[in-house]
Amino acid sequence: MTGVDPGLLDDQQLMRELETIHRTRHDTLLHGSNDALRTHNLRMAQLEGEYLRRHPRRPVAMGRTRAGARERQPDNGT
Repeated sequence: MTGVDPGLLDDQQLMRELETIHRTRHDTLLHGSNDALRTHNLRMAQLEGEYLRRHPRRPVAMGRTRAGARERQPDNGT
């Protein structure tokens, strides 16, 4: 594992780690080696998994669900 075990991070540290890994995702995808991308994927899954474990009933925006997305009007460019 790379980094501190997510289960040992307090909530503030976990959020900081999540913010950092999401911020660096695009650059890692475009310019990182295969090993760097694999490591990034693993760490992101660990951090996100810990967040979900701690917040199983987090609020979910209706627009971020399949049903909510279907209800959105298509953008016709006007």
